[in-house]
Amino acid sequence: MHNKSLVSISDLSKIEILEILDAAEDFERNPNRKTFDGKVVATLFFEPSTRTRLSFETAVIRLGGSVIGFSDAATSSSSKGETLHDTIRMISCYADAIVMRHYIEGAARAAAEISPVPIVNAGDGANQHPSQTLLDLYSIRKTQQRLENLNICMVGDLKYGRTVHSLIMAMAHFNPTFKFIAPKELQLPEKYKDFCRQNNIKFTETEVFTDNFNDADILYMTRVQRERFVNLDEYEQVKDVYILNNQMLMNSKPNLKILHPLPRINEILPEVDSSEKAYYFQQAQNGLYVRQAILTKVLS
Repeated sequence: MHNKSLVSISDLSKIEILEILDAAEDFERNPNRKTFDGKVVATLFFEPSTRTRLSFETAVIRLGGSVIGFSDAATSSSSKGETLHDTIRMISCYADAIVMRHYIEGAARAAAEISPVPIVNAGDGANQHPSQTLLDLYSIRKTQQRLENLNICMVGDLKYGRTVHSLIMAMAHFNPTFKFIAPKELQLPEKYKDFCRQNNIKFTETEVFTDNFNDADILYMTRVQRERFVNLDEYEQVKDVYILNNQMLMNSKPNLKILHPLPRINEILPEVDSSEKAYYFQQAQNGLYVRQAILTKVLS
């Protein structure tokens, strides 16, 4: 980890990933502590966020620290033309760590290269979202009692889905088998398929959703992200291509858990919420404990 920053899930070794998951488990038992007394964390969100921003800020507060920052770049000096370089150099004068979401791929890496304090990447464009990946891993381990040798089915926007990209990279440590389900317009980029091949990760691809996840341990649903489309007509063509309902779960494995990084739009019907296989709201709650563990690591 450069300067203890967390920019990509690849910044962490397998041992470091497991240490964070173990620490999150401890925080779940006791989330209210005073270990951050006197610490200030800045949350800089150049893109909209609900769960990520609020869970990071709650994590800081429950650890006894303070939060500064913005949730709308229009209220910051970037709206006046201030560069990311200058924003980071300025905010680092006030904070002990910076949590940043940015719409440009690579922005978090650029920030980490110039910041004297740790940067935690809260999502950079369609690139990476390592804290989401760690809470996904925590949720998978908690529901399956293991991370190794699982069948994971990923559905929806695999082209722009940064949570998908990060999770594929993280699971390379645990011998998964993937099934990628996406329309041709949103299929997984070739570089991530190459990553799977280079790391001997088994995977298959299909455009057919129904009955194609019956052997899955984890069904990872994703939203088709309107904000990533330049042509909104293309978005309209694919936005509702996969919609999960309870009937489709009838032949799935008893241990199946449905994950989703949220927000959802139409891809999971509300009727699924009452299924014992639905885990996406608990998954979001796990984000608090995992982000407490992440911040503790970067500020240790």
